[in-house]
Amino acid sequence: MILKPEPFATARLDVLPLRVAYADEMAAVLDDPALHTYTGGAPETADGLRARYGRQTAGSPDPRVRWWNWVLRVRDEDRLAGYVQATVDVPGAAAEIAWVVGTRWQGRGYAKEAAAGLVAHLLGTGTVRTVLAHIHPDHHASAAVAGAAGLVPTEEWCDGERRWERGAENG
Repeated sequence: MILKPEPFATARLDVLPLRVAYADEMAAVLDDPALHTYTGGAPETADGLRARYGRQTAGSPDPRVRWWNWVLRVRDEDRLAGYVQATVDVPGAAAEIAWVVGTRWQGRGYAKEAAAGLVAHLLGTGTVRTVLAHIHPDHHASAAVAGAAGLVPTEEWCDGERRWERGAENG
């Protein structure tokens, strides 16, 4: 069983395990209130991200849960452009995923590429059999990303968001 996030790559992205040292660069990447339209909140400062990244990299206090977080580095630019994350329920062999690409890098297919790469990576670990995401019904771009990653909408809802899912047998 994999205990921590492992790096992986897609055609244009290096997907690197989260480190506190990425906070300064990521604060600039995520510094757009529009990124919070469907999730709430506001952009965090570099200090706020350092604190959050410290908690995330320390891992879940629940031994049955893994917090796997990665940053997205655009290989040709050698710059961070966003992140992907997975909360892995080890006994349930399920991972709930999310993705964010900074506004400057949107519209280039990075979110679709990162999410599809994340799903393939997770299903290839042997730890995860089901991948799911919760998406606001008005967030059409995120729904397109989920679809590109092979997730399909279900009839389940949680806090106003639709559950999308993909099992290992669907891929």
